[in-house]
Amino acid sequence: MNLRTTVLLISLSVLLLAMATVAVTADQVKHAAAVLGIDFLDDEEIELMLPDLEENLAAFDSIASADIPNGLSPALVFSPVLRPDQLPADTSVTAPAFPPNLPQGRALLTGYEWMTVEQLAGLIYNRQVSSRELTEYFLQRLKEHDPTLHCVITLTEERALEKADAMDAELAAGTYRGYLHGIPYGAKDLLAARGYPTTWGAEPYRDQTIDMDASVVEQLDAAGAVLCAKLSMGALAWGDVWYGEMTRNPWKVESGSSGSSAGSASAVAAGLLPFAIGTETLGSIVSPSTVCGTTGLRPTFGRVSRHGAMALSWSMDKIGPITRSARDAGLVLAAIAHYDPRDGHAIPAGFQYSLPLDIPAPRRIGYLKASFGGDYDFAASDSATLASLRTIGYELVEIDLPSAPEIGFILSVEAAAAFETLSRSGDDDLLTRQMRNAWPNTFRAAHFVPAVAYVQANRLRRQLMIDLDRVFAENDIEVYVNPSWNSSSLFITNMTGQPSITVPNGMYDGTPTSITFTGRLFGEQELIEVAAAYQDATRWDEQHPAAF
Repeated sequence: MNLRTTVLLISLSVLLLAMATVAVTADQVKHAAAVLGIDFLDDEEIELMLPDLEENLAAFDSIASADIPNGLSPALVFSPVLRPDQLPADTSVTAPAFPPNLPQGRALLTGYEWMTVEQLAGLIYNRQVSSRELTEYFLQRLKEHDPTLHCVITLTEERALEKADAMDAELAAGTYRGYLHGIPYGAKDLLAARGYPTTWGAEPYRDQTIDMDASVVEQLDAAGAVLCAKLSMGALAWGDVWYGEMTRNPWKVESGSSGSSAGSASAVAAGLLPFAIGTETLGSIVSPSTVCGTTGLRPTFGRVSRHGAMALSWSMDKIGPITRSARDAGLVLAAIAHYDPRDGHAIPAGFQYSLPLDIPAPRRIGYLKASFGGDYDFAASDSATLASLRTIGYELVEIDLPSAPEIGFILSVEAAAAFETLSRSGDDDLLTRQMRNAWPNTFRAAHFVPAVAYVQANRLRRQLMIDLDRVFAENDIEVYVNPSWNSSSLFITNMTGQPSITVPNGMYDGTPTSITFTGRLFGEQELIEVAAAYQDATRWDEQHPAAF
């Protein structure tokens, strides 16, 4: 190598280094500080910072160019558990093994579309219907009504029929896997299913295939359930609008089904499937279950593995069942509550589910008296619910929730990190919803949240967990009842990781209303018992949209 070549190479290296280094000026720092709410810097302090800020920018660019898959979770792991005694002592997963005998001809009297998992399980176990017959029946209903409801992204017909035949063959040979043996279901399309697209409801991913089954799909497959459809979701788990239209509410088809588990709730409410799997980060099981009149169980954070599911917020995402009854929700949860270490946030908590029998009374339930007061849309239904609970024999104990700090941007920051590549590529412009209150804008704005503020918010989050735990302890309650929408409970408990179950409790303006029961960490059994007692006493869960 001659001298001239050496000089040219050195010069080129210096030029590339200069291009890679962004010069930060004091004026830029002042403007940025104003946006970030930083007011403790003087001119000398800013000048001292400039080299460090330039180094940070170089690091940020390096991270932004890294290939980080959506499924890779942060090293910082969230757990809702404050103390060892909050964890269940028994980490096994069990459920009732055999359904009871059912009267002959029951299916002909009621129709498969409105039967519960319990009832359908009895028909299969007692050879009154085959899994193949049920699967073909629900596949036909999905095909017939999806043009109206827009609740299906992909039918998994070939897989479903193959599985149904296998379950019929096993039963004929004397093998029965439990209540979900041969029962059709649908999965929100953020759960991977081998051989089929997993679109996340978003145009940039409509051709995406993930060559695996999500952990929840694996566990349902092991329980004998039959996957019939990948169901619609609001794009990247916000709302009920996806690239294939707005998912409709079976009770009022000109309206949306809410979201983001839009298709899961719509399909179950319309009798297109006996149950479905939804997810919740901040209301995505509670909200569609409310307007569609389904039962939605949001499990304790970490109880159900999210391996193979789209990540939106690693510290807030939960997976749970949407069903016709609280009893069915327990049966499905018992199938998907197996610990899976492939989810770095999963907790080996187990779940030993017993179908509710006689509910002891009186039994203490907390209630948010202040939230139930006043004039709001569901007030009449909620007031009647409190009266029903007292009639059943529950003692209602007035409680107050702790004040909720302004930490909602935790979700926005984690979501922006999960989809940073989408934002930087500009492909976020392909998402159907383009407005202030939608993901593209939220992702961009979240890049301006200081890392220090994110950490501080999580410290306040832990205090919120401590404060809510104290509410349960000081009032000696396992469960409290709250308006599904008219309280701070939905926000608080999605931050703390508490389980909840939402059940229909009336009608308002042509669509169902709901009530929500919230429990201690890993208190799903108690939640199901209270919700089942309420459903047995009121029968709102047996109301169905006439058009379907």
